[in-house]
Amino acid sequence: MFNVITPEQAGCIIKEQFVGRIHEFESVKLPDALGHVLHSDITANEDIPGFDRSTVDGYAVKASDTFGSSESIPAVLNLTGEILMGECAETALLPGTCMIVSTGGAIPPGADAVVMHEHTEDYGNDMIGMQKPTAPGNNVIFRGDDVTIGDVVLSAGTCLKPHDIGILSALGISEVCVKRKPIIGIISTGDELVATTETPNIGQIRDVNTPMLMAAASKSGAESINYGIFKDKETEIKNAVKKATDECDIILISGGSSAGLRDLTAKIIASEGEILFHGIAMKPGKPTILGKVKNKPVFGLPGHPVAAYLVTELFVCPLISQLLGTTYKIKSTQAKLTEAISSNHGRAEYIPVVFDEDGNAHPVKSKSGLISSLKNVTGYICIPRDCEGLEKDIYLNVVHF
Repeated sequence: MFNVITPEQAGCIIKEQFVGRIHEFESVKLPDALGHVLHSDITANEDIPGFDRSTVDGYAVKASDTFGSSESIPAVLNLTGEILMGECAETALLPGTCMIVSTGGAIPPGADAVVMHEHTEDYGNDMIGMQKPTAPGNNVIFRGDDVTIGDVVLSAGTCLKPHDIGILSALGISEVCVKRKPIIGIISTGDELVATTETPNIGQIRDVNTPMLMAAASKSGAESINYGIFKDKETEIKNAVKKATDECDIILISGGSSAGLRDLTAKIIASEGEILFHGIAMKPGKPTILGKVKNKPVFGLPGHPVAAYLVTELFVCPLISQLLGTTYKIKSTQAKLTEAISSNHGRAEYIPVVFDEDGNAHPVKSKSGLISSLKNVTGYICIPRDCEGLEKDIYLNVVHF
């Protein structure tokens, strides 16, 4: 029998027992930095952009030279040159003059605005009519408008996204110091399991959980090691756990967590360390185990894929963020439930849902062993353990996977 705790209690135990522990850092090349967590602040050592530049094709001007101009009474300026892309002006802009500039090109010293080509007319003989007034700063990005020397552009603990890579590139940073990614060791157990590449016989099934859990680890900013499939033999599983706890930061043992005679996970964890809890008052996922071996978290996950995935999303992924010192962000959306759901299990019940074109939430009715039930699923809703169900048409939070 399980001595179950609530999901909230399980989350608290995880936070208390495994404070952020990834202190090692490494340097990675910029193209490989996506998804890594910065170890330290990135401070700008130059202005971005490094020069005043135009945001349109047109004429660099002194804005005051255009005041009061219109199509009927244009301000006529003398064209003194053109600034080509990648070059700078050889001379400053004098009052009463203008220069041709392109989008992204440098504007000359003395200019404080750019008039678009559409608002000008070329009268010939280097005389350009400005048919619309402009103000200082119009159509110009000034030096340091984006980033100024000394700015902290990215803070320690930032999980690098594609636009962050762009910022680092703009600053000329080709390598960054990042926290080492947590390593997740994955062990699958069960006499009935065969590898994905094998054809199962009657009574056998392919190992769904290992590639699924490896993908979940990667999505959460971790790396993983696949230790393979192990039959329900205590010595073999125990040796795998010992090896994994030497090499990894988190260990996931898939299968073998329920109370059957051949379910060995709890016994092995207890023999190598301690059990923190065995059983969570939730559906699916009740037989989940968490232990500590060599001061590292060892999860015993249900063998059923949907249950294993849900437990990973609820508890393992937040722990990965915790070890990295980042904030685990939960995205949720308010949606209307399209049908009533009964629930009297005495456990928090997590139900997958899909959104229709109107944004309403449709519950997905399935069993925890049917991984195809998660196809096209948007997220899940939770029915609290002390609730007997949810009424149709109520609005509730859908947590996105």
